[in-house]
Amino acid sequence: MAPNVTHSETLDPDFRIMVHIDMEMGTFISNWTHCDYIATFLARTISHNRPDSVLFSNLFSSALNELLELTFRSRHAGGTFACRILRQDTIDRVELTFTSTKEEQRFFEQAIARIRGGDAEADYMSSLSGDPGPSRDILLVELAVSYGATVSINAHTNDTITLVVDLPLGNMTH
Repeated sequence: MAPNVTHSETLDPDFRIMVHIDMEMGTFISNWTHCDYIATFLARTISHNRPDSVLFSNLFSSALNELLELTFRSRHAGGTFACRILRQDTIDRVELTFTSTKEEQRFFEQAIARIRGGDAEADYMSSLSGDPGPSRDILLVELAVSYGATVSINAHTNDTITLVVDLPLGNMTH
């Protein structure tokens, strides 16, 4: 049986928790539309105090939907996943914790290395032009290029990972 995922504390005390949800992974992956529903709900929930709340909600929902789709594609039916949204000034942090294989963990580590490698924008533009072979990690590259996101991963000992994405969307809605 896969372990349940919980968050007992924030990864960075400078960020304050806005909202936290947990969901059984089997329920989540039972329907693709859960990604959109959750992203839309959470974006509306946290956009209330941004200067242009509609624009912020749309941008955040789009970014969060991409992240939830990555989690959905892992297809791990056991355990739970947790999604926390935290905020520090103009930065909104998404922490997605979910059951993961070592192979999946390596995928995320390689995607993050690709983003940090300096060719992220060229890779992203190439994927837009229809060049053959866009990879699955292009979703993370898109967030880094289009939204200025920073991405990191924390591996846990119980076969779970936490994908951490900082989105500076508060700067985009002023």
